[in-house]
Amino acid sequence: MAATIAEKIFSQRCGRTVRAGDVVMAPVDAAMIHDITGPLAVRVFREMGGERVYDPGRIIMLFDHQIPADSIPAAENHVFMRQFAEEQGIHNYDLLEGVCHQVVMEKGRAAPGEIIVGTDSHTCTYGAAGAFATGIGSTDMGFVLKFGALYFRVPESIRLEVDGTFGRRVGAKDLILSLAGDIGADGATYKALEFTGGAMREMDMAGRMTCANMAIEMGAKAGIVPPDATTWDYVTARREIEPFDLAGDADAVYAERRNYNVTDLAPQVAVPHNVDNVVDVGDVAGTKVDQVFIGSCTNGRYEDLAEAAEVLGTADAFATGVRVIVIPASRTEYLKALRAGLIERFVEAGALVEAPCCGPCMGGAFGLLAPGEVSLSTSNRNFRGRQGSTQASVYLASPATAAASALYGEITDPRGV
Repeated sequence: MAATIAEKIFSQRCGRTVRAGDVVMAPVDAAMIHDITGPLAVRVFREMGGERVYDPGRIIMLFDHQIPADSIPAAENHVFMRQFAEEQGIHNYDLLEGVCHQVVMEKGRAAPGEIIVGTDSHTCTYGAAGAFATGIGSTDMGFVLKFGALYFRVPESIRLEVDGTFGRRVGAKDLILSLAGDIGADGATYKALEFTGGAMREMDMAGRMTCANMAIEMGAKAGIVPPDATTWDYVTARREIEPFDLAGDADAVYAERRNYNVTDLAPQVAVPHNVDNVVDVGDVAGTKVDQVFIGSCTNGRYEDLAEAAEVLGTADAFATGVRVIVIPASRTEYLKALRAGLIERFVEAGALVEAPCCGPCMGGAFGLLAPGEVSLSTSNRNFRGRQGSTQASVYLASPATAAASALYGEITDPRGV
């Protein structure tokens, strides 16, 4: 029978045919915990009588939200997690590698057909590798740590056919913002998004990660890009695995089918205070900004930094009065940008370039906004209070739009720079 990609993954992992709506106990191929949500998951594991985790080799631990520790409680959480990792024989990436979702991908810890969970909502990023990846709560993660499996209701799927060719300085972030605006913040609740079509097949892995990352912003349980040559080139460079075919069938039963064409897509901006409140950049051009943040698990890869640097060009400096914070998503991406001269270029222009971490994205460690301030960010959420004061405003945009806006001190269409 025809099946969606989500149905195929669950059927394969459960060893029997399953369909959307079925409730199954499925094995978990990998489980990710970090410094914010990890301690609670470990405590739940202990409360369940857990003594040894199901498989230390399948558990991914790292610190990225509050690093280096910005408070005594944060430092205590780090110590707690380090001790647990040592006790259980879990490899802990600690604070050395970067943002969890980037690190999981670049270390080859996600692959097509796998079921991966993480105590972070943007775990769906790994769908760029053809995995069924989803965020879960710390209580569920305590169960996973002990048993290596979890109950799932196999989700219905929405098939997104994305065709056309992106225009100059328009790309994956503009696409996913436009999809969020069209589908809505709850339009895909507990569904899997299948990203298909010519524009997706032409997209590099960085762009696919951007799209999968923000599936959750439409309420989706997962966002999956069917693996192709681009996927397999990326994955097989990082781990030993034999490529195989995996895609949703065109005649499968989908909850919805939506068609999009990116050819005439303009740069998009999500305006305060919801991710699905999306407009063309021209509708908000001229809005003064106090801070520009280029980074996060959504747009902190080398390709994103290169896009911002291309817009910066030979300009002497970013606009006076604008704080520009640049944070590569991982040590690997930082080194790529460093060796390409991008870091030097950003610093010369007046940016603060920080070590790989979540930074202002969750309003935790630094880069907080004061009441009345405006931030333009390449991250994934603009909820009230997300980056500091509840009286501040956060706009979301692509690295190109962010760089153009940093140059002029106001939201700017990058195509005109």
